[in-house]
Amino acid sequence: MQPALDTLAKEIEEYKMIQSIPGIGEKIAATIISEIGEIDRFNHSKKLVAFAGVDREVFESGKFKATLVRITKRGSSRLRHALYMAVRSGIRDCRKQKTTDEIIPKNKRLRAFYDKKREEGKLYKVAVIACVNKLLHWIYAILKNRTTFQDIV
Repeated sequence: MQPALDTLAKEIEEYKMIQSIPGIGEKIAATIISEIGEIDRFNHSKKLVAFAGVDREVFESGKFKATLVRITKRGSSRLRHALYMAVRSGIRDCRKQKTTDEIIPKNKRLRAFYDKKREEGKLYKVAVIACVNKLLHWIYAILKNRTTFQDIV
């Protein structure tokens, strides 16, 4: 990111709000803000999910229902990539202290959701996209209510 863009992002109030989510750093927060724009454009979190292109593509015709369900990818690819990287960073394990063997994920709530999806038998990328969907709902709530991540817990 260029220094001018970095200074512009720091002036925006939403920048710090989104960075309160564990796993989202400076570059990803700036990308998310620039791609979403004004949150008031969306009157529901599902519309934000559809804008990002991570909603399910339903293929049905008459009695036929497809068994393979994919995401639509109709939205911003930059936003999808930033959210994907944020989820990967959030569910990654990191050691809190070098003296103990306890491994703690950066974002405990997101990791718990990811583990639940994996226990349901979902594949890795399917579980990550489910986490992206969950993360978008959190971002929507944070920006609409103008709070931080710790406040919506």
